[in-house]
Formats: sequence, C-alpha cells, structure tokens
Amino acid sequence: MVPLQNFASGVLAAIVQRQPHSPHRTAFAWQLAVGPALARSSSVELEHGILTVRTRDLRWGREIERAAGTILERMQHVLGPAAVTQIRIAEATDAS
Repeated sequence: MVPLQNFASGVLAAIVQRQPHSPHRTAFAWQLAVGPALARSSSVELEHGILTVRTRDLRWGREIERAAGTILERMQHVLGPAAVTQIRIAEATDAS
C-alpha cells in the first residue's frame, strides 16, 4: 500500500511536469519544495537547469545552502529529474 502523502506528491508532480516551463511553474515547485515561509522570503529563476535563488536575508541563504541536497531532490521530484541540475544562491536582495 502506498502512503497517501507519497501518492498525492506523485500525482501533483505529474501534473506540474506536464505544464509548460514558466516562472510561475518554477515558483510553485519552489514553494512545494521549501514551504511557504522560505518561499515568501526568496525568489527563484530556472535557466538551463540551474536554479538561482535570491533571498531577502543572508540567514535564509545559509539555510538553503545547508539543505541544498534535499531541496534539489524535491525540485527534481516536482519538475522532473533533468529540469534542475544545480542550485545557485545569489546575493541577498536585502542585507538586513
């Protein structure tokens, strides 16, 4: 028996993967991968497999660095294994 959480996650990933590439699709996958709090504190851009993350605060950037492996796996699950090959953290947009 497949746990409901795994089933729902797989169904959602299949739906997202069928959508055309767009900034909104990437942002939605980002929110699924990191949760609403971090998603609100950051922005993402996906180009040529590189997910560039900009945070509002350097502390969020450090958290993303620490969890980069897990986040990458989650993004690949939602967008497809070849969609995101690397995460790059850009300078924070606000140094506060």
